[in-house]
Amino acid sequence: MDCRSLGLAALALLLGACNGEIYLRDGVTDGDTFYLAERALHDSDPVLQSWVGYSLAKSTCQLLSGADNPARATSFECELTAREHLLDAWAEQRGPFVTDPYLDRLAQVQQAQYLDEYVWQFLHETSWTAPPGLEMERFAEWRRERLPNHEVRTRLIGSWGYAERRASRSR
Repeated sequence: MDCRSLGLAALALLLGACNGEIYLRDGVTDGDTFYLAERALHDSDPVLQSWVGYSLAKSTCQLLSGADNPARATSFECELTAREHLLDAWAEQRGPFVTDPYLDRLAQVQQAQYLDEYVWQFLHETSWTAPPGLEMERFAEWRRERLPNHEVRTRLIGSWGYAERRASRSR
């Protein structure tokens, strides 16, 4: 499934319990279900709620990746999709007097049509494959002028944990 086509059904799947299996990689367990922080359900802060959108989009994409351990799944597509959801949520949440330095700068990156390059430049991991058509030289020139001393931010509003085993619930 394409990470860009995430919908409400995928978010519902994410928030529900998965198959209850514990995922292991290198002896480390991270869980099979993403849980939102309690604060996300009660705090209407526009910045926080924008990062909730990011967290849900990224964790849904991780879960749908089919990786042995979704908590550790990473891809350019998941990160890009999550940043797009972050910016969509920010555009909906913010008001005329609400600003956030990071989110406002990231919105400028998107408006300049450099979000793909931004994600690749600042967030890529060695396991990622570079998407075709990146304009890295043009982006480097643009960011020198508009993003001096830029610091990337990532806020996950939740964590991976374990769903209860269905077998133990049926007793």
